[in-house]
Amino acid sequence: MSVPPRPAPPSAPLIRVSRGTGTGPTRLAAFDAALVAAGVPGFNLLPLSSVIPTGSQVRVVEPADQLPGAHGDLLYCVYATAAALEPGAEAWAGVAWGVRDDGSGAGLFVEHHGPSEEALHGELDATLGAMMAARPGGYREAGRLVASVTAAEQPAVAVVLASYAALGWSA
Repeated sequence: MSVPPRPAPPSAPLIRVSRGTGTGPTRLAAFDAALVAAGVPGFNLLPLSSVIPTGSQVRVVEPADQLPGAHGDLLYCVYATAAALEPGAEAWAGVAWGVRDDGSGAGLFVEHHGPSEEALHGELDATLGAMMAARPGGYREAGRLVASVTAAEQPAVAVVLASYAALGWSA
């Protein structure tokens, strides 16, 4: 039995980071609304483990400038999501990234969620700091993006998403 060849990996990407919030009658409907608001409404998400490839550029973009793709395409991404289900509850989601000091573009993403801005930033700081310290060479924090939402009558979701590459289905 032969194994089909794997597609060639994409070249180092422009990684686009955007955010969105949404509400809906269920948590899943609110998550979908947040993805629409973040500019990635038609993708199947494939979460990555947070390593930024050498040669990459990370850029915060408006939702309209997120990675384009066809309905149903696969989206390689790192994302954080948080849900507030009870009226008055807050949800905070965020992504932070660090890059090597050598100018290579190589780096790391971390993604967290929490019930408050302070808790979220504490988690992002602690995780990114530990991950950068665990690797040889110097790293520095290069950016972060957070989203927040407060539930009213319906569940509410905040999402921050870093898109690496979109891939269509092949026959």
